[in-house]
Amino acid sequence: MDMWTYLEYGAWALSAVLGLLMVADWLRTDSTYSEEVLTSSREGELEAMTEEHHLEGGQG
Repeated sequence: MDMWTYLEYGAWALSAVLGLLMVADWLRTDSTYSEEVLTSSREGELEAMTEEHHLEGGQG
């Protein structure tokens, strides 16, 4: 086999390892945090507070 074949096998092995790491991280994150925490958005809360502040300031 030539060098390119070894590189191809190496790339497939690396992609399999990265895929397994992603699945392991997904399972660890899913078991550590609740669904409510994972779907909350801190940026959304800040944006809502900013909009509320602008509304209060514009009414006066």
